[in-house]
Amino acid sequence: MTLELLEKLESKIQNAIDTIALLQMEIEELKTDKQGLQGKNNQLQEENVKLTEEHQQWQSRLSALVGKIEKSEDTL
Repeated sequence: MTLELLEKLESKIQNAIDTIALLQMEIEELKTDKQGLQGKNNQLQEENVKLTEEHQQWQSRLSALVGKIEKSEDTL
């Protein structure tokens, strides 16, 4: 009876150890994925800043051109 209980306990402990090892591998994989996603996120944020700046420059240029057109129309 005691031997059976010890074998069951040993089996449960081994299952727990296997599960823990599997979860640790999954955690490492998720950490790697997270780092990759953070890098991609940083890259996209930099690109967003660049595009926002370009958009503002184009808006300024267009506003200046519209102002020149309106000014030339007023002088006619």
